[in-house]
Amino acid sequence: MDSPTDKDMEKKMDEGNLSPSYDQPPYAYKVAIPPKQNLFKEFQYTVKETLFADDPLRSFKDQTKSRKLLLGIEFIFPILNWGRSYNLKKFRGDIIAGLTIASLCIPQDIGYSKLAHLAPQYGLYSSFVPPLIYAFMGSSRDIAIGPVAVVSLLLGTLLSNEIDPVTHAAEYQRLAFTATFFAGITQATLGVFRLGFLIDFLSHAAIVGFMGGAAITIALQQLKGFLGIKTKNFTTKTDIVNVLRAVFSSAEHGWNWQTILIGASFLSFLLVAKFIGKKNKKLFWVPAIAPLISVVLSTFFVFITRADKQGVEIVNHIEKGINPSSVHKIYFTGDYLGKGFKIGVTAGMIALTEAIAIGRTFASMKDYQLDGNREMVALGTMNVVGSMTSCYVATGSFSRSAVNYMAGCQTAVSNIVMSAVVFLTLEFITPLFKYTPNAILASIIISAVISLVDYQAAILIWKIDKFDFVACMGAFFGVVFISVEIGLLIAVSISFAKILLQVTRPRTAILGKIPRTTVYRNIQQYPEASKVPGVMIVRVDSAIYFSNSNYVKERILRWLTDEEAVKGDYHTRIQFLIVEMSPVTDIDTSGIQAFEELHKSLEKRGVQLVLANPGSAVTDKLYTSNFANIIGEDKIFLTVAEAVAYCSPKLDVNP
Repeated sequence: MDSPTDKDMEKKMDEGNLSPSYDQPPYAYKVAIPPKQNLFKEFQYTVKETLFADDPLRSFKDQTKSRKLLLGIEFIFPILNWGRSYNLKKFRGDIIAGLTIASLCIPQDIGYSKLAHLAPQYGLYSSFVPPLIYAFMGSSRDIAIGPVAVVSLLLGTLLSNEIDPVTHAAEYQRLAFTATFFAGITQATLGVFRLGFLIDFLSHAAIVGFMGGAAITIALQQLKGFLGIKTKNFTTKTDIVNVLRAVFSSAEHGWNWQTILIGASFLSFLLVAKFIGKKNKKLFWVPAIAPLISVVLSTFFVFITRADKQGVEIVNHIEKGINPSSVHKIYFTGDYLGKGFKIGVTAGMIALTEAIAIGRTFASMKDYQLDGNREMVALGTMNVVGSMTSCYVATGSFSRSAVNYMAGCQTAVSNIVMSAVVFLTLEFITPLFKYTPNAILASIIISAVISLVDYQAAILIWKIDKFDFVACMGAFFGVVFISVEIGLLIAVSISFAKILLQVTRPRTAILGKIPRTTVYRNIQQYPEASKVPGVMIVRVDSAIYFSNSNYVKERILRWLTDEEAVKGDYHTRIQFLIVEMSPVTDIDTSGIQAFEELHKSLEKRGVQLVLANPGSAVTDKLYTSNFANIIGEDKIFLTVAEAVAYCSPKLDVNP
């Protein structure tokens, strides 16, 4: 007889090790009880993860006092950090980008200031001081700072509800500076106290709807300048019904054909330029300089033809010189203090949301980290300083930031270059804007806000999440048909409603066994998964708190009732209920009480409760509350498969 070779022996041993043993049951690993946590340390960990998840002070560890001081200064002023490696190559990219966005921002600023019901120079002021402050304190390399359409409209709407901008212009300006001051205070406070996560409560869907509605509203408001309507009684409301009624009621005597011709011609030019830039990314500079070209050509045309004598309304006078001080104009006392605070908080939050979203977008494209809380401090500081230098709320502009990015900006120096160009404009060029027609400003704004109507994003939202689509449309129609502030309120309300709905009504699922595996999954997602006779396996996809504990208990009992109704045969009645708890990240006292009540209800039905894979926090509370002893420690398992293996031999199939 031939003796087996070593290789044959190893092969048999391997096969024996790989094949399951039927002589002994598989070893069931016991669910571990986590060690007791120190209450102070647990609280400290929670606070750290909530407010300091990014560990901003990690670079200060194990450093000398002088080094910590230097790092602290660099933390406040990031320019001192990246400025050391700044070179001529980076400056070349920044100066091209800065000049490009300056050509875009100057005509936009003049138009946006009209949205805020302020004189044209205030838009230019807001693109001079705030970008300088941000360049020293901001952490984004790509954001271009200045007034934006949505915030200008929101600010103008809220301010005009309190003070008439025409009859009480001085008081209106003071309230605008007060609102800007408190917008900055709000933004900086959120950053200092690490509360940036609060802006995440405004969902992406709600922002898409709000921005789209605001774009429609802004475009409608430009019809007055675009059509040359001169009536003084033109509506101050922003909803589509009142604006269109005012437009068509003035059709007989209020429209000016020369103004319409100028506006339509240059709007077509701007849209064609935008189309060219979108089709060919290398020609990004075409839509960037198109607004400035339009202003220059239209101004020259009006000047040589004296079209202003034919009823074409022009900008007239723009104050020359850089920002005057406005510290003495801010309301620190009186009735307008509270109104300025309320308006400032609202405008500041919207401006912050837009800027952070823009910053994160371009940071991900260039693969660098954006410190959200540092951004808030930078944005807040620039608006506080801006309120004291005749600026209104400034933030990151998506259109300018996109141009800044495509123009090859390397650092925030592009904002300094843009600010320098605005400075030269305020000092020397503003008189040349005297004959600029209002129609061209309306055309520039209309062409700029069209891109805010992101219908493709809305379609995608519809495909992904219908409730998100409701939030999107609620915000959109609220802005378009009621008002900007109501649309914003609807957006926030629906976002919170979604959070409450998900917290109070978590998903639950019936699990079945995937064929030829020991894996148990949702039978709706995997129709081939088979149920275990006599056993119902339920998964709860949420932490169990006071807000949803009663619902979870009742939902499980309804699952059980429905299952027994289907399996009417007495021989296959449900005898074990396994709750898969891996998605349950935490449980509170109300959740424990709900499980105790569930256990009692199951006992009355002759059903045993079994738990599978509870997490560390949940396991600790199950044992601390003595619930583990109530159901029996032998009924808490590491996996669903082990729980099913425990239940199967005990099924009473022949009672």
